[in-house]
Amino acid sequence: MKLSRELTEFCTRLGHDFARPELIARALTHSSLSSPTRPDNQRLEFLGDRVLGLVMAEAVLARDHDAREGQLAPRFNALVRKETCADVAREIDLGSVLRLGKSEMSTGGRRKTALLGDAMEAVIAAVYMDGGFEAARAVILRLWGDRVAGVAEDARDAKTALQEWAQARGMAPPVYAELSRSGPDHAPVFVVEARLSDGTAVEAEGRVKRQAEQAAARALLDRAERE
Repeated sequence: MKLSRELTEFCTRLGHDFARPELIARALTHSSLSSPTRPDNQRLEFLGDRVLGLVMAEAVLARDHDAREGQLAPRFNALVRKETCADVAREIDLGSVLRLGKSEMSTGGRRKTALLGDAMEAVIAAVYMDGGFEAARAVILRLWGDRVAGVAEDARDAKTALQEWAQARGMAPPVYAELSRSGPDHAPVFVVEARLSDGTAVEAEGRVKRQAEQAAARALLDRAERE
């Protein structure tokens, strides 16, 4: 299989030259475009999540030899969460080469956090299957870069952080509302709104409702702290 110019350029941004190019093609194929002759990236996503987890578990242990599990876990979670994967995907312009069906194309699928995060995990698996663990580890550590060193020492989940921010300012706890649910039963996408008592609100999406709430809380906290 010969890669297109766009995919070749993407592999350069990724930092891996594929001996088996069919792997990266599959990693970038969303289920909305799959067929019997064109498998999607869901199985690769499953594997990539585990490869990323092992690399990041090693990385957070290496950064702090004295930290206890209760300190390491939130740092690890901050590095492997879907939103972080999606941020990395945006930095290498993964969305531009993501292969989507018409339904996802028409709803802005190339910009969706859930789709980008899933595809990034699938790409990691493709690198792992093509070049082995060390190749995948090198790609991950290069792309995640300063995130590993800069992950918050007291990393907390976003909902907790947002609630503490609001309470410190005499505000009521933030509220969350599910705005919509779309997609098939096996791969739903939730859109959730997080709202502060002063009316400031942000929407976000996720594959599970809690993930969407966390993404909305994180975005709302970022916005509130800037204003």
